[in-house]
Amino acid sequence: MTKINSIKGTTEAWEKGLLGREEEFVQKVNIESEVIDEALALQAISIRLQKGLLEDLKNIAQIRGLGYQPLMKQVLKRFVDAEKKLLLQELAAEEMKEQA
Repeated sequence: MTKINSIKGTTEAWEKGLLGREEEFVQKVNIESEVIDEALALQAISIRLQKGLLEDLKNIAQIRGLGYQPLMKQVLKRFVDAEKKLLLQELAAEEMKEQA
């Protein structure tokens, strides 16, 4: 086994488990969820979705290898980014019209 102190702290080394996946390297930390939410600027919400839509999201998430809530965050982030880009393009086009 490779010695830990001889491994550079790269992402690849971490993902390959070269930096220690053994139980001896695990340390349990008790952190309140509110502290994590605050640090990551997260806010819990409640939303009602059609059952079919939720099932579709869960199926897609399973195929992608993640939970449906992280998938929903990704979907919403993609939509918001695309919508902001579209709105900025429309605004720029209007300004160009006004200047012409």
